[in-house]
Amino acid sequence: MVLVQPVPASRNADAAPRPSELLALARNSSTEARQRLLLGVAALCDSSPPSEELSSVLGEVFLTLARRAEREVRKALSERLAHAEWAPAALVNLLALDEIEIARPILECSPVLQDDDLLRVLIEASLEHQIAVARRPGISGRVADAVIDQAEPAVLMALSTNHSAGISLEGVRRLVEHSRRIAALRGPLTRHPRLTEALAEQMYQWVGTALRQSIVARFNVDEQALGAAVNEVVGGIVHPPPPAKAAVDQGERDEMERRLINKLQAAGQLRAGLLIRAVREKRLSLFAHGLSALGGFTDEQVRRALSAPSPEALYYACAAVGIDRAVFPTLLAELRKFNDFLPGDQGEPVWLRGALSQGSASRAFKALMAASQDQQRTVV
Repeated sequence: MVLVQPVPASRNADAAPRPSELLALARNSSTEARQRLLLGVAALCDSSPPSEELSSVLGEVFLTLARRAEREVRKALSERLAHAEWAPAALVNLLALDEIEIARPILECSPVLQDDDLLRVLIEASLEHQIAVARRPGISGRVADAVIDQAEPAVLMALSTNHSAGISLEGVRRLVEHSRRIAALRGPLTRHPRLTEALAEQMYQWVGTALRQSIVARFNVDEQALGAAVNEVVGGIVHPPPPAKAAVDQGERDEMERRLINKLQAAGQLRAGLLIRAVREKRLSLFAHGLSALGGFTDEQVRRALSAPSPEALYYACAAVGIDRAVFPTLLAELRKFNDFLPGDQGEPVWLRGALSQGSASRAFKALMAASQDQQRTVV
């Protein structure tokens, strides 16, 4: 059995070990000693947080020991570091991507995790990890938007009950849209502090009697007047149709998806989340028409970006319509799987340079397309 106590049983398990004890453990190469050393150093840092200069050295020590530590030791370490501001970022990120019972304390509490770290977890980790991120107190609007973009029902449910999350009014509106198809969202949203009267009236169309009464009571409105107003609301969110049958040729399918995008845009319901879902469903035409409409680009520009030897143009186009740069690498990898491995991988990954505003990204995309077109004319 592996011992996880950093100090002998005769001493308080939360007390920092004496230097002589750590020295003895460091000289012992056994697995048990290495694990006790790991927790012992953590206890020592809790009692006396390391200086900035020492932090980098300790980070390497922690990573080296943690990678070889057994499950119960990593779990104990995660619980100890969950609230530690001094914890090495690399170690915290390592634990955040560990199995969920180890990762949960870090994901829910660690002050070391930043937005980019949480976005990485949303992309790379399991559904349980995503739920832990959505429940994390005080997550930013950027992280909340990424959760909503992914549209996983269980994760949306966790977000809708997290009243401390920095969800924007637009984010709440999108959650309300999702509640049409995800019944579990309706109750939490009727109690959400950021729900507005206008959004409550929209929800009134599809919730049950009990929740309708909750809406009427909360917003102190006339139920008969609200019922009349609901009857005048245009009928709901337009959902993408199921994938076309094999009998429908490519030209017809392309035209159907172009009309769908136009309809969504006219209704004011075209969002970047639809593009992410289109890629997941391997619907290239829907993605291309949606990107063109959202960004104000021509179909030809988008087609060239999708077949370019470098992903740079596509990244600018996606950033211009609000797809987060942390999401783009995964979207690109999925897109290449059903688009003949295009765009190619020439050039540097420009998304690592830093975030761009949507306006700057749009200008960069159009400039790149213009330069590419001029180059083609010169060759011809």
